[in-house]
Amino acid sequence: MSAGDDDLNWCVEQACREGWPAATETVVDGWLLRQSGGRIRRTNSANPLRGKRGAPDAVIDTTESFYIGHGQTPLFRVPDIAGELEAALDHRGYQPEGGTIHLHAGIGDLAEVRDEQVTVLKVPDEDWLAAKFRMGAFDDAERRIFRQMTGLIVGERAFVSCERDSEIAALAYGVIRNGLLVLESVETDGRFRQQGLGRKTVGGLIDWARRAGAHAACLQVVADNTPARALYASLGFSRELYRYHYRRKPHEPR
Repeated sequence: MSAGDDDLNWCVEQACREGWPAATETVVDGWLLRQSGGRIRRTNSANPLRGKRGAPDAVIDTTESFYIGHGQTPLFRVPDIAGELEAALDHRGYQPEGGTIHLHAGIGDLAEVRDEQVTVLKVPDEDWLAAKFRMGAFDDAERRIFRQMTGLIVGERAFVSCERDSEIAALAYGVIRNGLLVLESVETDGRFRQQGLGRKTVGGLIDWARRAGAHAACLQVVADNTPARALYASLGFSRELYRYHYRRKPHEPR
């Protein structure tokens, strides 16, 4: 890996983290321990920071104490660019899950998709939030957490949506950090899939970012989500930067 690739990877790592902020973040031995509650793994896991990080066993011990203290199962987010905990996590029986890919593209390499039916908001209104909660089957606690999260976002942001039959059928949001658009929360209601609404919605977000001066875009997509990967490829996201997965502490027998 060249120094330029390493710089880009860590820039994307930071931007994606800031695109979905956590309620509580604590730095320990070069790892950022994120905690929000709910079921979103990224904001309830330990994430590596660039630079010197602590000895694996010490990091794991501290992380376990942190999450157990919050009543949560210890969870590590392990990207390819910082995999030094893998052997120690294996030894402790941590199980892998949630393999995910980081994609990146220059803004000029992305398709120009404009549709007047796409709505762009600076902050999410109640209709956008209601659609998000419906598509994600959020419970009351998760709704509260998501509302709090959107209020913590720093940087230019846009919440986009596309309607069918007088209701929001597809949505997404994006955040621009240091000229880099981070695409988040891309969803299409199951009743309206295979109609090109996801492409229109993400295309509208890219169009907004282009006009706002973004020079590139990135996103995270679950590795085995074939439809989503096909959507992003059709828009011009052809470059894979690196992958990550989670490692979850097994339940202790009682």
